[in-house]
Amino acid sequence: MASTYSFDIVSDFDRQELVNALDQARREIITRYDLKDTKTQIDLGETAITLETDSDLSLQAVQVVIQTKAAKRQLSLKIFDFGEVESASGNRVRQQVTLQKGIDKELAKKMTQLLRDNFKKVQSSIQGDTVRVSAKSKDDLQAAMQVIKSEDWPVALQFTNYR
Repeated sequence: MASTYSFDIVSDFDRQELVNALDQARREIITRYDLKDTKTQIDLGETAITLETDSDLSLQAVQVVIQTKAAKRQLSLKIFDFGEVESASGNRVRQQVTLQKGIDKELAKKMTQLLRDNFKKVQSSIQGDTVRVSAKSKDDLQAAMQVIKSEDWPVALQFTNYR
């Protein structure tokens, strides 16, 4: 009886780490000389972050602060999808930052095709917004992980449920 091993490829992030990173960003913005009088607001919603500040220049500085704090907390910068800058009331600017979570169908198809082309003994299947990869050999799974890691995907990827 040969057992099979598997793992899941997911795109997710630690929400608490994101909350902590935004908290640190707010504190730095309040104390930074070039940003403290901009009345910058950072609001975290379920699927997006709303940034509101005085000008495009201060908005760019706020983006850099958020990205820096997120990187220090081991959050991938690929989770941030910065939207269009729009004008808000009182000569202010606002920007929606969508949080990327999950693997869409097209990307999952590309991953399964890549694995199918490179490995004959590895099976992959799409299950919602995750990709399940299974094989009889742990070595094949390790090699499959390396191939997936070597590509530059537009989303942050993690490997979970390794059994």
